[in-house]
Amino acid sequence: MNPRETRMATANIPSLILRMSLPMVISMLVLALYNVVDSVFLSMTPEGDSYLAALSLAFPFQMLTVGIGIGTAVGTCSLVSRKLGEGDRLGADMTATNGMMLAFLSGLVTLAVGLTLSGACIGIVNGQGGNVSDATLAYGTDYLRICMSFSMFLMIQAMSEKLLQSCGHMVLAMLTQIAGAVVNIVLDPILIFGLLGFPAMGVKGAAIATVAGQFVGMLLGFMLMRGHATVKLRFTVQAEVDGRARRRLFKPSGSIVRGIYAVGLPSIVMQSIGSVTNLCMNSILVTFSESAVTVLGLYFKIHSFVFMPVFGLNSGTMPILAYNYGAGNGVRVKKTLYTGICYALVVMLAGFALFQLMPQQLLSLFNVGDEIMRIGTQAFRTISICFPFAGICIMCGTLFQAIGKGVFSLAVTACRQLIVIIPAALILATVTKDVMAVWYAYPLAEIMSLSVSLIFVTRTIRRNINNLKPRTEDNILNAPVESA
Repeated sequence: MNPRETRMATANIPSLILRMSLPMVISMLVLALYNVVDSVFLSMTPEGDSYLAALSLAFPFQMLTVGIGIGTAVGTCSLVSRKLGEGDRLGADMTATNGMMLAFLSGLVTLAVGLTLSGACIGIVNGQGGNVSDATLAYGTDYLRICMSFSMFLMIQAMSEKLLQSCGHMVLAMLTQIAGAVVNIVLDPILIFGLLGFPAMGVKGAAIATVAGQFVGMLLGFMLMRGHATVKLRFTVQAEVDGRARRRLFKPSGSIVRGIYAVGLPSIVMQSIGSVTNLCMNSILVTFSESAVTVLGLYFKIHSFVFMPVFGLNSGTMPILAYNYGAGNGVRVKKTLYTGICYALVVMLAGFALFQLMPQQLLSLFNVGDEIMRIGTQAFRTISICFPFAGICIMCGTLFQAIGKGVFSLAVTACRQLIVIIPAALILATVTKDVMAVWYAYPLAEIMSLSVSLIFVTRTIRRNINNLKPRTEDNILNAPVESA
């Protein structure tokens, strides 16, 4: 084993999680920052309110595109880490190569969809009798078309980043996100307002800045992955033909692709469910006002500062869980899970306090009017009730993804999004005729998902984790213990 793999097998768990997660937490916070910056700059333009509403309309479809890239990358990362834990280096290399191929193909699909269906996607949200203006619909279409058409950059960046994480290179993975975020943040005011000789492009400028940042992140991530990752992309494979060693071009492996999507597909479906839920929520809120739609979009912008650090914990914890699961060390798997939950709770409780005490200050970042401020203040306080429950659920989902039980995460998401949020929001909107009541659908759904998550975790520990047998042939248990 190389030193990075030895660390995942022997190091002190609390300090190891922090060491593995901190770079990703930083990069996720930078990512959250650049997700907010474009909205802040757009709110300063004369069309600010329409631009913010347009971004809210595009958000579900953007989230779906991101979900395809991240889901495929997460499935690849999980399988690579398990292969490394099992000592199968060739299998890890072939998994990485198949994953990169899937990222490229996914980018081709989203390119076709972005060029042909962006307008139809935005139109779905307004439906019949919606209160969204034609100008807002046009802005949303322009933004979505650019972001979705060039999402191949995002797909390859996400795959490179996750492959670096699977090998323990968390700082390098952080650099790929930070580089893209910095480019986005710098270009946003230049392209939105028309600085340094560029024309003022408004919402189109924000979209171009986004894809430019993803392009830089893709280039850097791919180079770092090729140069530093333990796993290597194998575009040619040595095979024996007629008793002689021959080099053959890489061919996709059906078994590896199935292994990737055993975790990745549930993750993609979960993201799809989230997109559908957000789409339905926008359709419900648009019957009240365009301002209500804008509030939901701003909530998702701001709440990322709370959730992104937990997703960073997710990224840092998953390789540890997957590696030790592959190595048969159930004790370390359980300790990693419990420690990750404690860290996530600390972050979520801090976020809960922030949303309860300072909702007006958070909303004032976007130069919003009185109506958005009134609706948003109540929405932020109500929805944030779910934060502590969500932190536990995210870490439980990390375990499911790490050990190849992604279907459990899918079931939890389905319970939260389809069975509770949409029906609850629709009932509350219909019965009360008050948009303020709609926000209570979120904490109700999170309580349900927490109950289901705990049932699945208990079952998984009893049936899978407690029965693991250590792989002593690699001397994993006898390796020197790294100090905290």
